[in-house]
Amino acid sequence: MAVAAITPDYTGERLDRVENFHGNIVVYVGWDRHLMFCSPVAFATPPDTTFGKVLDELIPGAFAQHPDFEKIDWDQVSWLLNGEAFTPDRAATLETLGVDHKSIIRLQTPGLEGIGGSHS
Repeated sequence: MAVAAITPDYTGERLDRVENFHGNIVVYVGWDRHLMFCSPVAFATPPDTTFGKVLDELIPGAFAQHPDFEKIDWDQVSWLLNGEAFTPDRAATLETLGVDHKSIIRLQTPGLEGIGGSHS
């Protein structure tokens, strides 16, 4: 993601380079229309992490406290990767799926609109 400095002579070292994560990539996961979580959650995970592990461990660890979480019909979830629709395979690695450093995965859950329909 490109960022423009507000002054033309700004210089600085980018500390969020993939080289600084010891073989891991940072992956953001967000749950649309559930703003109890104000922004996507960041995970530092190896690129050979399977999507099944993301589903079974990372996502529940971040979002299970939401009252809608237990109501998710996982067969109906729509997925976005960096703003584009995609169909993940549980057995595939993040790298195989095209997920790289600082990618964002978003899940959309039809029929679930947050607490009391408030999008929170």
